[in-house]
Amino acid sequence: MLGPRWLTVAQMLDVALQPIVNIHTGRCLGYEALVRGTEAAGFDSIKAFLDACASDGCLAEMEVVIADLAVRKFAALHHHRDLKLFLNVDGRTLSHLDTYGRGLRQVLRAARLTEGALIIEISEHHAGTAEPEGHDALATLRGLCGKIAVDDFGAGYSGMPLLYFAQPEYIKIDRFFIDGIESDSRKKLFLSHMVNVAHLLGILVVAEGVESEVEFYICKDIGIDLVQGFLIQHPVTETGALATLYPVVEAMASRDRRKGGTGDQKLIAQWIEPIEPIVYGVEMTAVFDRFRQDKTSTFFPVVDEHHEPLGIIRELDLKDYTYSLYGKELMSNKAFGRKLKDFVWKCPVADINTKAESILDVYSAGSEDSEGIIIIDDNKYVGFLSARSLLRVISEKNLALARDQNPLTKLPGNNLINEYLGKALAEAEASYVVAYIDFDNFKPFNDKYGFRQGDRAITLFADIMRSDLPKQDTFIGHVGGDDFFAAFRNTSFETAEAMVRHAIDRFRHDVESFYDEDARREGFIIAKNRESEMRRMPLLSASAAMVLIPAGHAPGSLDEISSLIAELKKEAKAAPDKLAAREVRPADVADA
Repeated sequence: MLGPRWLTVAQMLDVALQPIVNIHTGRCLGYEALVRGTEAAGFDSIKAFLDACASDGCLAEMEVVIADLAVRKFAALHHHRDLKLFLNVDGRTLSHLDTYGRGLRQVLRAARLTEGALIIEISEHHAGTAEPEGHDALATLRGLCGKIAVDDFGAGYSGMPLLYFAQPEYIKIDRFFIDGIESDSRKKLFLSHMVNVAHLLGILVVAEGVESEVEFYICKDIGIDLVQGFLIQHPVTETGALATLYPVVEAMASRDRRKGGTGDQKLIAQWIEPIEPIVYGVEMTAVFDRFRQDKTSTFFPVVDEHHEPLGIIRELDLKDYTYSLYGKELMSNKAFGRKLKDFVWKCPVADINTKAESILDVYSAGSEDSEGIIIIDDNKYVGFLSARSLLRVISEKNLALARDQNPLTKLPGNNLINEYLGKALAEAEASYVVAYIDFDNFKPFNDKYGFRQGDRAITLFADIMRSDLPKQDTFIGHVGGDDFFAAFRNTSFETAEAMVRHAIDRFRHDVESFYDEDARREGFIIAKNRESEMRRMPLLSASAAMVLIPAGHAPGSLDEISSLIAELKKEAKAAPDKLAAREVRPADVADA
């Protein structure tokens, strides 16, 4: 029971709800309940409030009060039936689950909600959640709710141990990894790996604190499943503003698809196997009957009552019971038999809008006996992608790409470059830095050493671009001959310039090995210039014309940008550092 002081504090509390939405469609999965009123009660922060409760030994009781406020507000929503309530639980409450569990069940009964409506968020900020004594508590906690989420992932004590022992259905990436990600390649790398690990374990990923369109698009490109933050909606205590579909996300995702998006959705959909799933909660006798009726299947996906995937059940794991004399009878015994939940295996999961290569990365990182990947759309199960089908998807995509690749370097050719640049010019929400790079003194080198050496020089630069430029948010292409293209999305000009300059400098150094010893020593060759006159010609180098297309730019045409690039290429060849740059402004494009 709460003492008089804490009863007074409890009367001052309220909860705000904030939506968590699908990054591809804008459809709401549920709302997170966030405590409000602690400052009015005399606490500097929510952390100080929870610490004081823990110090006075009433944290579990206060958590029940907060749960009651959240559940009643959630249950009052006319559209709550198809949604989830994300409810935070302080890690220290796991030591008092008898009190908390008893109170939470009473709260749910009073609101006529089932445990399946709840997703309990466990914070990483208290180390005990991943220690051995916390393992039983996590198992007990799972019995109180439908699913578990790990909150503030990547910013607390527990990290991977908590991910391992809690076996959550969701992880929520801490705002630290989202803030400033557009200019921090290390954050992008960390986030990409966290997303891949989560998907391999069948876990969906929520990005917390998304506040700008730039952050949204980066999260979407990396493979985040769900987003939450001020960009979508601020937390609200008045629930009339809450929706089931958020047009701001729907519009951004739609713009991304019009600009090309992943382009793999239709291809993936063609190869999905629509295996009828088993609904969680059925008796094991029905599962045995399903395998007996469909002798060609070695597994079946398992979904909950909302058609959200939970994993798969494998025939292999049932053989001890199938062929045992009393196995089926024992399984049918409600007092002693094992239930469906005891046989569900976590399975890699991917949204149908995910890039085919990202799905392949998730599958490749899994175990050798993995059956494949569960495919979802709007968090709902739509089918299964087997290893064979996934390879067919990749093969068909590669064949399509090969038709537009440069045959020498295997880099995207002119059509794909123009397509990419057209999308960049149409995407006012993002900034781009584009670079056109061509060789200096290539013809004299080609004439003296032959076309084979010329091709070697071209492939050398292509290899440098592949190895030295980042994979994330970067596009490289081969215009033709000795002309190359590179583009950097949502990357600062200084960072892009440094990377291009590094590639040019490395090429100038490495290509010297293609010359004979005398030419390397002298620093020139005797060859014909463009006027067919024999002259001393410098060794091969490269120059770059770079254009910054800032966020919020006015739409332009390819012809206008090409004219600007042609002008800058002349400046670059004459510049001592072989580089010329300009920022695109409406006046520049209009006058080009």
